[in-house]
Amino acid sequence: MSPFFRRSLVRASLPLLGLVIALPLQAADTLEKIRQTKTITLGNREAARPFSYLDAEKKPVGYSLELCQRVVESVKKELKLAELRVNYVTLSGAERIPKLQDGTVDLECGSTTNTKARQQKVDFSYTIFVAGMKILSADSALQQPDALAGKKVAISKGTTSEKLFTELRDSEIASMQLVTYPSNADAMKALQSGAVAAFPQDDVLLTGMLAGQADAKRFRLTESYLSIEPYAIMVRKGDDKLLAIVDRTLQQLYTSGEINTIYNRWFETDALKVPMSRLLRESIARPTKEAGIARVLGYTL
Repeated sequence: MSPFFRRSLVRASLPLLGLVIALPLQAADTLEKIRQTKTITLGNREAARPFSYLDAEKKPVGYSLELCQRVVESVKKELKLAELRVNYVTLSGAERIPKLQDGTVDLECGSTTNTKARQQKVDFSYTIFVAGMKILSADSALQQPDALAGKKVAISKGTTSEKLFTELRDSEIASMQLVTYPSNADAMKALQSGAVAAFPQDDVLLTGMLAGQADAKRFRLTESYLSIEPYAIMVRKGDDKLLAIVDRTLQQLYTSGEINTIYNRWFETDALKVPMSRLLRESIARPTKEAGIARVLGYTL
């Protein structure tokens, strides 16, 4: 190898080497970044009621956000900070993972299902809720996925329902017409207007969106679950120190029983009544990080 070629190869390799070194450090340095900036950034959702949404004053609120705010208190104590400023960034479903990976947010506090596919990109906390995917429709005949043959179906971009129903269409229901929308709110509007016949999504999210709607009684959910969806808080892949604080905070809330008070604040209201499920009670008694499963297709999400 000539000296010129050797020097050129070294110069070309240095940026790549720097990238390889920098990538794992970004996650590992999250707590140090928080210490230096005295700021932590939470990713929230616009309309994932009651987990993470904007209230009438456009303030981020919800069950998942309250849990993340408890984590913030733990981080502040761990780092011995007198003050810790909290920033919020509202994310769409499709933005959740990219904005976490690029450092825009430090924790994602929404209604995100822990899946095997997502575990390749991010790390998850202990399960904070267990939902199940159902189909919402004004047509009582649409009780099973195969009844959607030839129908227009609303899909929210970047969600597990998008993945599951895309695979159903490609493998079993070729005539089903999937119409993708940027958010759950847009998909719901399409259903209410009659632009689509059905909207599959996690049952608790559908119930939350219908709460208080004048036309809520027009719609019904299917009886059976198409999937089991364990929700969790997301952190960057390899962000072990921050994840340890998240898990420790959740475990303390679970062990003390305080999680019940927090749960009731968001799920036992005048507008929304969602009793704690057996699966969630089990996840609180024995904290877990198991991935969701697509029951209708018979594999992990």
